[in-house]
Amino acid sequence: MRTLPFLFCALLLLSGCTSNPGAALHRKGDEIMVCGQLFHTGAPVVLWTDPGGYDAYRTEKRFVPWDKAAYVPGAGIDTPSRYNIRFAEAGRGPGKSGDALTPDVFEQVRGGGWDLDTLRAHVDQFVIHYDVCGTSRQCFRVLHDMRGLSVHFMLDIDGTIYQTLDVKERAWHATVCNDRSIGIEIAQIGAYPLDVAAVASGNLPATLKEWYAIDNTAPPGQRVHITLPPSMGNGGVCTPNFIAHPARDEPIFGPIQGQMLAQYDLTPQQYDSLIKLTASLCTVLPNIPCDYPRDPQGNLITTKLPDPRLADYHGLLGHYHIQENKADPGPAFDFDRVVAGARRLMRR
Repeated sequence: MRTLPFLFCALLLLSGCTSNPGAALHRKGDEIMVCGQLFHTGAPVVLWTDPGGYDAYRTEKRFVPWDKAAYVPGAGIDTPSRYNIRFAEAGRGPGKSGDALTPDVFEQVRGGGWDLDTLRAHVDQFVIHYDVCGTSRQCFRVLHDMRGLSVHFMLDIDGTIYQTLDVKERAWHATVCNDRSIGIEIAQIGAYPLDVAAVASGNLPATLKEWYAIDNTAPPGQRVHITLPPSMGNGGVCTPNFIAHPARDEPIFGPIQGQMLAQYDLTPQQYDSLIKLTASLCTVLPNIPCDYPRDPQGNLITTKLPDPRLADYHGLLGHYHIQENKADPGPAFDFDRVVAGARRLMRR
């Protein structure tokens, strides 16, 4: 490890001999940041450094007047930071003896100096959430300003991906899996309890009726659209005049943690971007297999994983696989669509 700083400086000197001083390097707009390096995804990406980006490195609140934005202790938030160093304490990784950083590696990364091989050795999970906020702007306001939490990626209803932190950071999104995982919050109002009689009658929970309008005269695929509350305006959605339709017209019913829930699907644009991001992450970080938790018959597990299995698990996870009190990404989330699509891209 001691040779890394020397090699890095040598590379800088060599590159300086072949480039034009002061020449600008331009992004294409689909790159994510991993250990300071840019990797293409094929999906629209807004970094925290871009205009309109969401920066989880900032300690002040984003959506309040500037004179009230500074960190103030209290309300259950005891630090101005919303992230920290992966595997900073011995044994931090759940159930895996190799998770703790050695003293030498810790000294290297404590200032941000993660190299890609080190990160690849430690990150092996991709945790998928829905945000119960509806749009990514509202999600960042709730996570960052109100709860003092963070997540690496947010996925808006139009398919725009917002990256708020370098993947090397330990974001605060999934309790015991934070050290070893990457997290994404999908803009989606979520899933809600429904009893058997309600399912039979087609009666939906009030929140879904509020957020989704139905027009049975419209063509298939456009009969349902998201209706943002007037107080949210356009919700901060990047695409002008975007109308968001779920990928399926009908609400989806299914059990999570043994409870019957109702939920509308993600938008096709969200699935498209998530598939591309998943393929990119599983390629750049190959210790994340492109698959989800399955039972012995190969079916999706829809309950929390037992602690020993969670400790040994590598791959994609729903938040409900980690915590019994969580239901995201919900019964409508199509794991097969994401995994199959990402695998196709990875085989190219």
